[in-house]
Amino acid sequence: MLILANVRERWSSFLGAFVAVLVGAALISTTLVIYDSARPRVQPRYDGTTALALPHKAADADGSPEDRMPWSKAEAEPLVAGLDKVPGVADAVVDRSFYAQAIEGGKPVTDEGALESGHGWSSARMAPYKLVSGRAPSATNEVVVDCALGVAAGSRLTVNLTEGRKQFTVVGTVDGPGYYFSEAFAAQHQPGVGAIALVVDKGADTGTIVTAAKKVLGDSGDVVSGDGRSELQPQYIEHKRFLGVQLISAMAILGLFTTVFVVASMLVLATGMRRREIGLLRTIGAAPQQVKRMIIGEAAVVGLLGSIAGCVAGVVAAPVLRSILDNLDVAPPGMEVTVAAWPLLTASVIGVGVSVIGAWTAGREAARIAPIEALLDSRSANQGMGRGRWIAGLAVLGAGVLLAIGTATSSADNRINIAIFATMTLIVAAALLTPAFIGPVGRFLTAPFQRGGSAGPVLIRAELVANPRRAASLVAPVIAAVGFAVLLSGMVETMRVAYPAGEALKVSGQTIVTPFGTPGNTDEVVAANPVGKAALPTRAFVLKADKGTEQAGNATVLDVLGSRDPRWSKPGEAVLGERTAKKLGLAKGEEVPVRFADGTAVTLRVGSVLPDDPARGDFVVSRDLVRAHDPAALTDDIFVPGDAKASGAVPGTALHDAAEYALADYQTDAKLTDSLAMMLIAIAVGYSVIAVANSMAMAAHGRRRDFGVMKSAGGTVGQLLLVSVGETSLVIVVGAALGILVTLPPLAGMASGLSQATGSDVSLHLSTGTLTTAVLGTLMAAVLAGLAMTARTLSRQAV
Repeated sequence: MLILANVRERWSSFLGAFVAVLVGAALISTTLVIYDSARPRVQPRYDGTTALALPHKAADADGSPEDRMPWSKAEAEPLVAGLDKVPGVADAVVDRSFYAQAIEGGKPVTDEGALESGHGWSSARMAPYKLVSGRAPSATNEVVVDCALGVAAGSRLTVNLTEGRKQFTVVGTVDGPGYYFSEAFAAQHQPGVGAIALVVDKGADTGTIVTAAKKVLGDSGDVVSGDGRSELQPQYIEHKRFLGVQLISAMAILGLFTTVFVVASMLVLATGMRRREIGLLRTIGAAPQQVKRMIIGEAAVVGLLGSIAGCVAGVVAAPVLRSILDNLDVAPPGMEVTVAAWPLLTASVIGVGVSVIGAWTAGREAARIAPIEALLDSRSANQGMGRGRWIAGLAVLGAGVLLAIGTATSSADNRINIAIFATMTLIVAAALLTPAFIGPVGRFLTAPFQRGGSAGPVLIRAELVANPRRAASLVAPVIAAVGFAVLLSGMVETMRVAYPAGEALKVSGQTIVTPFGTPGNTDEVVAANPVGKAALPTRAFVLKADKGTEQAGNATVLDVLGSRDPRWSKPGEAVLGERTAKKLGLAKGEEVPVRFADGTAVTLRVGSVLPDDPARGDFVVSRDLVRAHDPAALTDDIFVPGDAKASGAVPGTALHDAAEYALADYQTDAKLTDSLAMMLIAIAVGYSVIAVANSMAMAAHGRRRDFGVMKSAGGTVGQLLLVSVGETSLVIVVGAALGILVTLPPLAGMASGLSQATGSDVSLHLSTGTLTTAVLGTLMAAVLAGLAMTARTLSRQAV
């Protein structure tokens, strides 16, 4: 009862923590709701299926459908026959997907799913898509297309395939997307079988069919049904989902850190301001544990209320975040916002947990104080650093320095994450160590203003020197706001300069042929550029020869590049990078069986093991070998030497010089990177500004006795307001300076790492506009909040 009464009577003291928890819970619940809504879903073209028979995954699979080792034609035939005989199964359909895209007016018809738009005619049964006009294809030069394409049956249509442009006769149209060819033609383009779909009779029992299908497959594969069919998600959708998850994960992590940081600092401030009350409770017999339980209980109530309000706000904001992801083109097509229970429960648990943890730290400190000490003004709770805080601050500072150093030596994939974690660590260290130097800094900054005889600078300096912990609590959210703004904008600016310069150096003097409106270069484009470097990627499975079996569980899945460079494209040989060779346990001269996309295994000899080179690839074989076993593979960018002439005459291609290519390659991800950075900056700065405003308002309310004394001593309202502005501005200046300082080591480490990675001189770049906006925004919010609460306090005292 005492806990609830305290929360009700002292609601203004808890308002800052409540708002901080509310915003944090809203951020976390919104991102979790979107994450849950973006989970893979069953694609419309599988709506008419009950279950899918799939090959086994490789031993080191990461969940992608490409990590399942396809059946060969010989392996699939008896499985299809057996599944077709399962009672209740109307048809067992071999699902084949490969690149197909219409060419109209000399340009590819835009279709983001073009990479997997070609199918055998039987795949239309899986949706099921029905004929709107015409008939099914039977010859290899016939095709059935989506009626929305606007091509009538009987027309001639140019379709771009892996080999290039081919003329087809449109013999029919269907009420669904895709290009449907004869089964024989589809088998030529995708001989391996990656999925067998089960179309069942109406009213058939799904469980019985799945059980029977598993018996047919035995050890050859798996059967998935229901939501499990969502595994076969097109690669372009999976890529969008991956990018979207990366974005919302970053938002959730930043929101969690900021919530923990802000709530903890505000609860410490609120508890420190209640020192007299706590002392009175101790004087009348309250035990330390009772005081601690009271403070933790109050925080739990505030955390629960803030979490509930935050979850409501998060649900309301979820469609807005979904719209933002749509505009950034990182939302899976057709994604609908669905609100499940677990995101809201998770956000609530985090909100309450953060509040309790923050209060535990503050409550432990308060419970240690003797009653008489708590009632004496001379022994303020804000009196500097204790041994535990020194140890914690220095330990966290050391960890932050090590992470900043690690930023310079980490890989490209981890560099950004390590820089962010280094900054988070240094922000915590700065907040812990601030009481040690807030007094000396206050003396230094106010010294020039004391010669005029004004009492304002003296009062400001006295407050900072006498109450360093309270000042540190006010500084903490400023450090976070400015620190994240400088870090994120600095990373974007540094990468904007570094990556294009590095890529331009790598391809200097070459002309690059890139896909334009197509997912890759066809063989027709490669033939038009016979002297260019044209890597042909495929997914392959390296088998463990000592196992004497070709089961997927004994295979390692990896990306294989087919090259026509005579240095490492010898028939029957493979060139490995050192890292890949070590992973596979292979050395030069050894033989290794490799199973390709068509389900055929080929034994290759390791011709050489070379230092890792991303431009060459980690597992390189002859281009002809890849083409023979993966007819659907598309070629990457083609690099044509400067002394040769590149051709971009084939539709769906574009030519670039080194600088254009580097810039275009960077711009592909730059929009997303910039948007992500701006969103994270807005979250960090906006959240911290709210915290700063609340902290300043709480501090002004807590100092109402001080204002009364100063007013009794002759201070005017204007002078007191001026002192409030000066003190607030000084705190913001200190926080902004620390926020900049904690980001410089990670940014310098990142620039050093980029210099090594790109082979160019990369210096640290900061966004002065973002920095100025963050500092001024924080300053304005703090000053206005402090002025408003100070004016309110003074007006009440006047009454």
